[in-house]
Amino acid sequence: MYGSTQVLEASHSPGADDLLAAYARLGEAPRQMNANCSLCSLRALCFASCLGEDELPRLERVVSQWRMIHRGDYLFRVGDKFHSLYTLRSGSFKTVAGHEDGLEHVSDFILPGETLGLGAIGSGQYDCDAIALEDSAVCIIPFASLESLCHDVRSVQHHLNQTLSREIVRSSRQMVLLSGMTAERRVASFLVDFSRRLLERGYAARSFTLRMTREEIGSYLGIKLETVSRTFSRFQREGLMRVDGKQIEIFDPEALAQI
Repeated sequence: MYGSTQVLEASHSPGADDLLAAYARLGEAPRQMNANCSLCSLRALCFASCLGEDELPRLERVVSQWRMIHRGDYLFRVGDKFHSLYTLRSGSFKTVAGHEDGLEHVSDFILPGETLGLGAIGSGQYDCDAIALEDSAVCIIPFASLESLCHDVRSVQHHLNQTLSREIVRSSRQMVLLSGMTAERRVASFLVDFSRRLLERGYAARSFTLRMTREEIGSYLGIKLETVSRTFSRFQREGLMRVDGKQIEIFDPEALAQI
């Protein structure tokens, strides 16, 4: 998870996240534990951000537990019955959508504070596989209970609407990325966007670890593994960034954004 690597630069309040990190250091972790929104370091990024201290207990009754998902394990699979949304507490996920020709496509990479399962609200079934890229923790949000809370607390409904809107915007941007950009620009845009998302979460934005493989990045961007590797090498030769395996250090984000 990000909290157990050198990706993080920001400090956070003690709480359940520290307990999770302690379990990780010991090489073990509970499958499920009680959530505590008031002590969560990512409170500003999820449903808790729209509530005052007096309203938090109502949300905590809905988000009653969080769960550990080990690297490579599935949180849910395409076609599973929809029952809960999941907000990522720590770690990272990829979502994978199947194609009719049997090929798989990485449809997104999920970072802490982001929500998994939104695409299932309409159909009642999850529309992708959600797979942990590293040992991760998710807050479990039973959707029926969330809907009741939305009815009673307008700010929660507003936050859900905003979350759905951001998901639509991200999907639209991905379509533009895949339809009209060169391979080099796709990779540059991916790195700039990933860096921005890390910064929003208080993480190191210029020096970080990519938990996904080059092949997974290529699948997400609609290009070949070899193209991703060659583009990384080119950016390094041009002094835009340093690449050491999965470790990335960006020297000139402005230049990357202009490619």
